[in-house]
Amino acid sequence: MRLQLSTWPEVEAYLNRSTGVVIPIGSTEQHGPTGLIGTDAICPETIAVGMAEEGILVAPTLSIGMAQHHLAFPGSITLRPSTLIAVIRDVVGSLASQGFTHFYFLNGHGGNIATVQAAFAELWADASLAGRASSLHLKLGNWFAGPRVTKLSRELFGEADGKHATASEVSLTWHAWPDQQRDAELVPERAPDGAIRDAAGYRATFADGRIGSEPQRASREFGSRFYEAGLADALDEYRQFAQSDDAKGK
Repeated sequence: MRLQLSTWPEVEAYLNRSTGVVIPIGSTEQHGPTGLIGTDAICPETIAVGMAEEGILVAPTLSIGMAQHHLAFPGSITLRPSTLIAVIRDVVGSLASQGFTHFYFLNGHGGNIATVQAAFAELWADASLAGRASSLHLKLGNWFAGPRVTKLSRELFGEADGKHATASEVSLTWHAWPDQQRDAELVPERAPDGAIRDAAGYRATFADGRIGSEPQRASREFGSRFYEAGLADALDEYRQFAQSDDAKGK
């Protein structure tokens, strides 16, 4: 069940059986010469659509994240951490006012993790500072870190999957958008690895945008396998979360 493809009476009926919602969150940033700029939003959204087919309510994807370190590459867009925190607080607050209690953010971008967790802390602090218990249950799940996905990544690519513009995420985007495959000569074959800080330093250190990866190993066949693995991981994690603390989520 997808929120933007539902009517308000349908959402009201959903609340009679579940107070849980999945919110995909990603980023709009470069992913090397062969990776789509929307990769980090496409991946969790693709998996979340599979969750929606299981009867779970899925909200619209938050597709712009915290990606300041990618800004030296054209097309990348970022929100400040404070802006993203405000967006998350307003999204959660809007749905909580209608009766939702369990919010599962399915994330596709490592750069979002600290900011999303900070947003959760702000939301819980609102209740604590007001001297009341919070009704909010908030969880961040990273599709790329699930047990099935990490096992498959090790089996297929080993260390060549790297840290950014990975073969696993590129494969999943090709599964989702098979007519959007890209090909380019990548030199060196495996990108350098290292730390990142700001946009200028990133571009100077990782000239083509990749970090430690060999996305030329990606394939649509692998993408289908990552989809199945990612969906199974997300369903397991969401269902356990949605049943916690007397939630009605199924």
